[in-house]
This record gives sequence, C-alpha cells and structure tokens, in this order.
Amino acid sequence: MNHDARTPRSTAEVVSTHSVFGAPCWVSLTSRDLEATQEFYTAVLGWRWRPAKLGDRFRIALAQSVPVAGIGAVASMWQMAVAWTPYFAVPSADEAVARVQERGGTAAVGPLSLPPGRAALLADRDGATFGVWEGELISNWETWRRAAPTFIRLHTRDAFDAAMFYGEVLDWATERPGCCEVRYEGGEVVLRSGGDVVARIESGALEAAPDPTIRPHWQVHFAVADVAGCARAAELHGGSVLSKGSDEAVLRDPDGAQFTVTSRRGR
Repeated sequence: MNHDARTPRSTAEVVSTHSVFGAPCWVSLTSRDLEATQEFYTAVLGWRWRPAKLGDRFRIALAQSVPVAGIGAVASMWQMAVAWTPYFAVPSADEAVARVQERGGTAAVGPLSLPPGRAALLADRDGATFGVWEGELISNWETWRRAAPTFIRLHTRDAFDAAMFYGEVLDWATERPGCCEVRYEGGEVVLRSGGDVVARIESGALEAAPDPTIRPHWQVHFAVADVAGCARAAELHGGSVLSKGSDEAVLRDPDGAQFTVTSRRGR
C-alpha cells in the first residue's frame, strides 16, 4: 500500500505494480490510536515519522531515513483487526480479488481507491490475511527493497498448497517476464524477486501431515541491531514479549499487533 507523501522528482523514479508484480511491496499496520502507536514504535524500533498523502490518519515510518512501513489509524473506521499486514504488488486489484475468491479465499475490504492506486485486504483459504496494491509504489521503493528493513514469512498448515494458492493469484513462477521465482529450499518454500529472497512459506517437516493447531498467518519481521533491547523496550512501553531467542524475538504492541524483530546478522 502506498502511503507516501512525496512526489517523485522525475518519471524515471516512479515504480508501479505493472513492472513489479507478485512481490511483497509494502507492510502496513492498522491502528486505533495513531499517536500511541507512533510512540511505541519509536521507543522500540527507533523509527521517525513523516506525513502521508492519504491524510491525517496515516504516517510513514522511517528507519535511518529509509521508509519502512505505513501506519493507518483505520481499524475502528473500517472495523478491522489491529494487525501488521504485508501487501503484494498486482497489475489489477480487481483481478487479484476475483482470483482469491475463485480459489476459496475471501475479500475483507476493497478494492478501495487510495490515490495513487487501489488496495484490497484479503485472506487466503486458510485464513491468513494479506493485502494487494495496484498503482505507484513509494517514490524510493528501490531503496526500501535494497535496504531490506522488512521481511515476511507465512506460517501455515501446508506450504505447498499455500504456494499454489498465492502463485495462481499473484502470477508466481509463470512465463511472464519479471515474475517471482518459487523454490523449495531448506524445508521452506522460498520466493525470490529479481534474484532476492523476498518471502518464505513454512509448514513444518517435509511430507509431514498438516498441523491443524497452526493458525495460518503472515508474520512481519523487522531487521534490528539489538533484539534484546527491542524486547526490553516493548515491555517498558506497554507491549509484551511472546518469545525471545538470541537473534529473534516475537513481540506484541499495546494494541495487540504481533511482529518479529530479527538480528541483522541473522537476516
């Protein structure tokens, strides 16, 4: 989803979902209280903020001047859960929504017109929530991609079935030039765009029966220098630590949104 308030200096800087498609292009958080959300993530992740062209309810989070994510205080307005959500680039939001519904998924919100594009919030057939974005990407999207401040991983019951679903919706592993590549590596389905790993799908050991206890969901990871420091800050500022290791911790903000911080060394 494009929350960016800046106007590109030239048309050469504009990247659209017609040239970049199928890949994760942004992550966004729905919030009930924009100011409280900003205070928490500034304390935990050191983010700074700038306005977004979508209006007063939206902000762009910056890490060392690189756009990291969008925050929208729309959970109450749109009757949505507070959650971190990955968005995938698509040439047509309407076509993506139709493909999701044809394959047993659901459309929760949209497509909505959010200039300079259109967005929809969806769920796959196992209930994992994700979004699609059609239109211009943030003006320095290539910087965001190269900096890799975020990473997404789908935890699901059947990685191969999920890969088939998303592949058919997002044109993965097709003959279309520029499509994402999908491979099975190290017990996971790995998604690459332009040679870079951009997402992973996991469901347990190879040939193991699907685990009915798993609640399928996309987990958003943020690369940080100090995992333990982030965990301490989360607890000090009203959040909680769900699990913690030397290189990774799963945290929850005061509003209930879950996310992961991952050491840049282990990224």
